Amino acid sequence: MLASMMLPGQILMVPQYLWYEKLGWVGSFAPLIVPFCFAIQGFFVYLMMNFIQGIPRELDEAAKIDGCSYYGIFGRIILPLMSPALITGAIFSFMWRWDDFMSALLYIDDPYKYPVSLALKLFCDPGSSSDYGAMFAMATLSIIPIVLIFIFFQKYLADGIATSGLKG
Repeated sequence: MLASMMLPGQILMVPQYLWYEKLGWVGSFAPLIVPFCFAIQGFFVYLMMNFIQGIPRELDEAAKIDGCSYYGIFGRIILPLMSPALITGAIFSFMWRWDDFMSALLYIDDPYKYPVSLALKLFCDPGSSSDYGAMFAMATLSIIPIVLIFIFFQKYLADGIATSGLKG
């Protein structure tokens, strides 16, 4: 897990590009969305494991005595208690994908499909004067979704960060 967290993303770019090209995903949003919905990254595994370790073991034992299976214990007890950690992971994942410049530059070749991070770069023209007013307006608008997500899920984010790693 630590090795996956220390491995820079640039090492994986060429194999990922070749794999996505074979799947026919290059030129679409699929390489930007699909792998990060199902991929397990070391940080999120670490976050979830610390959060699960903080849940009292007595809840598992009480559910086992009541006749719950292992899947029932996880689905009825552990998973609902993990909602702050899951929402924290979703917020972090969304923020990292929203700001991702390099993946969009690699996989999307149509300027009409560029995400916000790449479209902002188009406003800056090194050969002539740039329209800084439009660039700052677009940068401000690009921050709005992240701010709204933070405002709406602030309670879960604080709970997920504050209680992960605590022993109960």
